[in-house]
Order: sequence, then C-alpha cells, then structure tokens
Amino acid sequence: MHQQKRQPELVEGNLPVFVFPTELIFYADDQSTHKQVLTLYNPYEFALKFKVLCTTPNKYVVVDAAGAVKPQCCVDIVIRHRDVRACHYGVIDKFRLQVSEQSQRKALGRKEVIATLLPSAKEQQKEEEEKRIKEHLTESIFFEQSYQPENRTVSSGPSLLTVFLGVVCIAALMLPTLGDMESLVPLYLHLSVNQKLVAAYILGLITMAILRT
Repeated sequence: MHQQKRQPELVEGNLPVFVFPTELIFYADDQSTHKQVLTLYNPYEFALKFKVLCTTPNKYVVVDAAGAVKPQCCVDIVIRHRDVRACHYGVIDKFRLQVSEQSQRKALGRKEVIATLLPSAKEQQKEEEEKRIKEHLTESIFFEQSYQPENRTVSSGPSLLTVFLGVVCIAALMLPTLGDMESLVPLYLHLSVNQKLVAAYILGLITMAILRT
C-alpha cells in the first residue's frame, strides 16, 4: 500500500514573511502619500491567510485587513492615514502582518512594518542630508584618531556582492508589474509576479545572512 505523503508540520512563529516596503512614511503636505500600499508575497507551495494589526487603528484605514494569498502569488494591502495632524508628527506606529495556513488558526509567521507621519518631504530630505554630512565628518575624525598602520584590523561585514544583490532585489520589487498600463517605465522593465517573488525570496535570504554576520 502506498503511504500518503504528509506535509511537514510548520513551527508557530518561524515562517519568514515577505513584505515590501518595511517602512511607511506619510507626509502631511503631500496628499498623494496619505495612501500607501503594502505588498505581501507568498513564495510557498501552500496558500496563506493574513491579518493586519495596528498599534493605533484609529489613525489608519486598512483596506482588506484580512484575506488570503494563493501559492506563489502576492496581494496588495492599501493603508490610508486618516488623522493627519501636527501632534502626530514623528510618532512611530507599527503594523503587524500575521500569516497562517488556511486550515490552521495559529500564526506561522509575523512581520512588523513601521509607519511615521512627517510634516514635509523637503524638510525630511534636508535633515537626511545634514545627517549624512555629520556622519561623514564623524567617520573622518574617528579614522584620523584611530589610524594605526601596523596594527590595523579589518572589520567583518557583508560583502559587496551581497549588498549589490540586495540593491538589485529592492530595485526589482520597485519596478512595475506586467499589465500595469499606467506606469511610465518602459515595458521591457516590467516584471512578472513570479520574478518579483524570486526577488523577494532572495532579499529575505540576504537579510537573514546580513543579520547573522
């Protein structure tokens, strides 16, 4: 008699969840940013249920906060900021995406996405530029003070190839999907859903490799 092949039991909370982007930034002076889209990818061979939770649900509207993703497919989750006030500037809120098998209740994996409301995109760019300049000056001073040619040690970190692959995967996820007729990007740069799933999977592996170094 042939024994039926059983799928290995998944451990609760250990399933990697692939979401892009991992940070949402809303700008008060730009209404086009008041609506953001989270893309949840399912690179697995089985369907997933998902649920979106938030630390401050009264500030946001989540369209389709619960649903399902077919195997090797993705789904877009629209998030709208509905309480754009100065008292919320700089406050970090969190969204949690929980996924589980359709036949199970326990959460197999979860991913947190932070959300921040800022007053202006121009002010943010100015602050980031000032921060980069300060970091550059600090690194230069530190290098001059600690430079020792005879006892110099090389710090370990991710290789240039790993960083390059990560950048390529992020760029691939930001490109439009095939069938998106409203995009201004040339058609030959449109990627299929499967190609984006591969990019998301590789990006997850790269992220875990970097965190272990």
